[in-house]
Amino acid sequence: MRGPRELKAKPLSSWGKTVAYLGLGSNLGRRDRNLSAARRRLRQKGARIVRRSRIIETEPWGVTDQPKFLNQVLEVEWQGSPRQLLRAAKAIEGEGGRKSTRRWGPRVIDVDILLFGSERVSEPDLEIPHPRIAERPFVLDGLKELGVGPLIRSGGRS
Repeated sequence: MRGPRELKAKPLSSWGKTVAYLGLGSNLGRRDRNLSAARRRLRQKGARIVRRSRIIETEPWGVTDQPKFLNQVLEVEWQGSPRQLLRAAKAIEGEGGRKSTRRWGPRVIDVDILLFGSERVSEPDLEIPHPRIAERPFVLDGLKELGVGPLIRSGGRS
């Protein structure tokens, strides 16, 4: 098995369009509106939303003493690097009102990069594929709904 790809060696100008899969989640405020606003902000930042899974309500993961989440998986085309997409995701979270709280705590909006083409990234603040895909049935179900086949069930790390 090959190790993670070294992405820093590839000049940013050489990144073409990449199909990426993003996970959206919200359990504070008007959850449905938070997801809608995140999709709008993604488009404003250059992502083309190709398809989206249905929105499902899920129990909290990790920390269970908090409200239920609304979750959705998006298939997007992104012109740029995984790092640029991460910056856009973090900006969208901030613009949506997300504040730093405890890990896996409640949040207005969460935008996770699940997959980025066939890239594998292992950096302190960016892991692709997302390390907990296999632990979250709602992510697997959303990916399956969008046609992503059997996936990384044992490939993620905790």
